[in-house]
Amino acid sequence: MRSEPFGTTRAGEHVTRYTLVRDDLRVQVIDYGAIVTTIEVPDREGRRANVVLALDTVEGYETVSPHFGAIAGRYANRIAKGRFTLDGPPFELPINEPPNSMHGGPEGFAKRLWQVAEADHTRVVLRRRSPDGEEGFPGNLDVEVVYSLPEPGTLRIDYRAETDRPTVLNLTNHSYFNLAGEGTGDVMDHVVQIVADAYAPTDATQIPTGIIAPVAGTPLDFREPTPLGARIRQGHEQVVIAGGYDHTFALGDPAGTLRPAASCFCPASGRRLDVATTQPALQLYSGNNLDGSLVGPSGRTYRSGDGVCFETQGFPDAPNHPNLPSTILRPGEVFTSISTYRFSVG
Repeated sequence: MRSEPFGTTRAGEHVTRYTLVRDDLRVQVIDYGAIVTTIEVPDREGRRANVVLALDTVEGYETVSPHFGAIAGRYANRIAKGRFTLDGPPFELPINEPPNSMHGGPEGFAKRLWQVAEADHTRVVLRRRSPDGEEGFPGNLDVEVVYSLPEPGTLRIDYRAETDRPTVLNLTNHSYFNLAGEGTGDVMDHVVQIVADAYAPTDATQIPTGIIAPVAGTPLDFREPTPLGARIRQGHEQVVIAGGYDHTFALGDPAGTLRPAASCFCPASGRRLDVATTQPALQLYSGNNLDGSLVGPSGRTYRSGDGVCFETQGFPDAPNHPNLPSTILRPGEVFTSISTYRFSVG
């Protein structure tokens, strides 16, 4: 296992980058935000490239990063108007995507230094305690994220959390994938399949209405392999609201079972990604808000559509929708989830 300095935060914290390697797969993680900065795999010709969007400096991740590769929490995705009620009292969260709270607040888990508990050449264990009241959330929350390479071509992420007070929890990794290689342009030609018959429609502020609707007959129907850009400009209300895809899909089979969730294939490179998860939902995000202001390690700017996210998670705003799968965690309970990202060529 190789580790090396990655820079220093504005608060003077030293950030370290860890490199995991197994056969043709190389993954790099920093302890700031538990961020995945590199997933390097070969294409069909054996040429290697980093297939996730990234930044070169800690300063970039602190100030301008749109959650590139980070762990989003304490509550990934949105909570309406930054408010929820749990066992009586209401809780107020920072509004960082008006009028809603997004990804746990202005700092969340993505802009915090994590502690590395263990590390070797195929595994790194990161932990942090989120104190009671952090970003408005109740309870001292102990979180562990494990990145590992259990077999050739596979990155596995294990999540674990415990609390001393009832709280809400939604964790995901927010990597943006470009299977042609970061900085090569948009991913609209990537062929996507999602194992979901239904999705969660939203209102104009991208908060779920509480209805779970069929994908059939909409541009959100990815049950068969479909180029990401094939229907993105059809003018469907849900896609217009988000400026592209930024939607939660209800995955089939019971949550808690590790089962296929999505796949993505790049015709140009031959690289393929298969995502599996124990989580009940998957957020498809087509990088709509990338505006050309960020420059990646390749030296090229990132524009709208230059990466696609497959965020395995619970449902957004679930604390305000009793009909959605619960994201409540209570003392004595242990939250666990697993997501895998398997890379191959075809």
